[in-house]
Amino acid sequence: MVKGATKNILLRLEPELAERLQVIAEVEGRSVSDVAREAIAALVEGRRNDRQFSRLLEDNLSRHEQSLRRLRADD
Repeated sequence: MVKGATKNILLRLEPELAERLQVIAEVEGRSVSDVAREAIAALVEGRRNDRQFSRLLEDNLSRHEQSLRRLRADD
C-alpha cells in the first residue's frame, strides 16, 4: 500500500455504539474516523498475535486448498 493512501469503507454501527464513539472522539478532540482507525488497528494487531486466530486461519487455508485440489482434479 502506498504510504498515506487510504481506502473508504462504509461501517454500519448500532446507534448507541455510534453515539459512544462520537463522545470518545469529541472528548479526545479527534475525528470519529481517527478513533475508529485506532480501534481497528488494535484489533488487527491483536489478532496477529492470537494463537487461536492463527489456528482458525490455518484451518481455513487447509479447507480452501482441499477445495482447489478437488476443482483441479478433472484437469
